[in-house]
Amino acid sequence: MNETNSGYGLWGLVIVNSLVFIVFAFSFFKPATKRDWRTFGGFSAFVVALFAEMYGFPLTIYLLSGWLQVRFPQANLLAHDSGHLWWMLTGRHGNPHFGFPHLVSIALLLGGFYLLSTAWHVLYEAQRNNRLATAGPYARIRHPQYVAFVVIMFGFLLQWPTLVTLVMFPILVFMYVRLAKQEERESEHRFGQVWCDHAALTPRFIPRLWGKDAVHVH
Repeated sequence: MNETNSGYGLWGLVIVNSLVFIVFAFSFFKPATKRDWRTFGGFSAFVVALFAEMYGFPLTIYLLSGWLQVRFPQANLLAHDSGHLWWMLTGRHGNPHFGFPHLVSIALLLGGFYLLSTAWHVLYEAQRNNRLATAGPYARIRHPQYVAFVVIMFGFLLQWPTLVTLVMFPILVFMYVRLAKQEERESEHRFGQVWCDHAALTPRFIPRLWGKDAVHVH
């Protein structure tokens, strides 16, 4: 591996970027229960692992260095741009920040945080009035906050894939599915037929693009 112009070892950036995204997500999600903290904790671990490789130590590049050096002999694997693996593996040239995967990742990150924020405001009002959240994004899917976290993490994977986050992603998705099902059991017990009517018309994670909208239960 060519060690000139290394883009790593910047642990201050690891800390700053991790805190920015974790605090940003916290301001929208505001965990209150143990389930909320598990949801937020998994997301936070994903973010820290991501930025540790993005600016700290390039574990994925190191583990794949032999294969990458053979396939891309002229590449400086320790340059920051080399961490955009989707860009490099497809043989692209130029600035990867203007590449299709990076632009899509930005759109997913913005969309995910917007969904997280919108869902929290609806959920907060519903909890304050002791009723089921069925407005806004909850009129389309039953668990918009879990979906938001998955969308954000997928956006990060498109932007900067690492072996650690690629392993963590399906594990966290599985964890969120389990937490969602647990939340549904509790909601059914608490709200009874109101919950059943809402669940019958509202998909769990993937919104319907056609057909009847979910009813708004007030």
